[in-house]
Amino acid sequence: MTEQQNAEGFASAQAVLVGLITRERKEEECTISMQELERLLDTAGGTVYAKMVQSKETPDIRTCIGSGKVEELAELCHAGNIKLVIFDCDLSPAQIRNLEKELDENGEIRVIDRSMLILDIFALHATSAEGKLQVELAQLNYTIPRLAGHGTEMSRLGGGIGTRGPGESKLESDRRHIKRRIAALEADIRSLEAARATQRKQREKSGVPKVAVVGYTNAGKSTLLNALTGAGILAENKLFATLDPTTRKFSLPDGTEILLTDTVGFIRNLPHHLISAFRSTLEEVVYTDVILLVLDVSDPECASQLSVTKQLIEELGAGDKPVLYALNKADLCQNGTENAGVRPFGTDNADTVEISALTGMGLTQLVERLAEIIHNGKKTVWFRFGHDAQAQAAQLYKYASVLRAEYVDDGTYLYATADKKALGMFSAYLSEAPACEAE
Repeated sequence: MTEQQNAEGFASAQAVLVGLITRERKEEECTISMQELERLLDTAGGTVYAKMVQSKETPDIRTCIGSGKVEELAELCHAGNIKLVIFDCDLSPAQIRNLEKELDENGEIRVIDRSMLILDIFALHATSAEGKLQVELAQLNYTIPRLAGHGTEMSRLGGGIGTRGPGESKLESDRRHIKRRIAALEADIRSLEAARATQRKQREKSGVPKVAVVGYTNAGKSTLLNALTGAGILAENKLFATLDPTTRKFSLPDGTEILLTDTVGFIRNLPHHLISAFRSTLEEVVYTDVILLVLDVSDPECASQLSVTKQLIEELGAGDKPVLYALNKADLCQNGTENAGVRPFGTDNADTVEISALTGMGLTQLVERLAEIIHNGKKTVWFRFGHDAQAQAAQLYKYASVLRAEYVDDGTYLYATADKKALGMFSAYLSEAPACEAE
């Protein structure tokens, strides 16, 4: 079955999207994934010429969709002079070679899969040095088996969707050179990871609570962070508009400073090699104190997107973190979020806040609830240590987050956020604010 679309007004990078319904992958799942693939193509700068879906019990080992469907696909491409075909599944190197050969004997039609398209978008949006290195590493690791014994693969690096990125020029080298490049990239990333680990230890030492803003791609994470902190992060209605993590300070109503980190959006069928390549940036989720999970409740697929997000959080090893659900774009839901399929999915009313990051609706309640979760029995109070108790003052830095110190004639005043254990340990030193603060 083919869904032809009007080609007038389309950008030059037109493509045919191909999906597959199998015994394991039902029609509904295929339809949702194909809609997502279309949005991915839009983010990459292309447009859809047509969609084709094939039903098979299992993927064809040679071409994924079978010889008859390949002939139909070839006719469709030639009729529209289409040079790009994107499959909504991972293809083996042999399948790509067979498809390109059978679609056009001159090798002018390029075939890529979902993973290659996502890599292309990552290359488009990577801005930091680490992000660019991670993209290049993922590209090379994904591409090197697809170069084996395939000379024409080299000739399709002239630009366009599926060929972009920091590592594209390296693909013209032989496999041995690529392996050397991979080793160098891994060494560079390990060095950056060490620097990131040092920064993380410093943050932990400071005792400043850390909140990771996570969620499905395009759920509104960057818009929310911008609304709260004025971070100035690019916020577009496109998938993977944010790739590099951004951390900003934010003050809770009681003056407690926290760190909010925007993270790369999740997506269904996110390739595992991408999770591996971007683990150092995704680890922000692992080392956070609270996860602020943003959901687009105006999206009909909100419940399934929540499922994907929670599954990836589990895979990253952050399933035990406290989670606050921000039900974003609630202003677009006519009957509120009760019918959005979110609450029945397992979230609790106490852990959810309806918001609109764009209009500011519900942000005050979100911040208040976030403060409750972060403090969870903690209090920010003054401690006074006399000159004979400076050793105990030094110990407070170990058990609490010291926000401010005031040195006076009769000793030291420390303003700190302490949990129940620390409050009990240092209860003898609890004090009113020093005179300089009270004035």
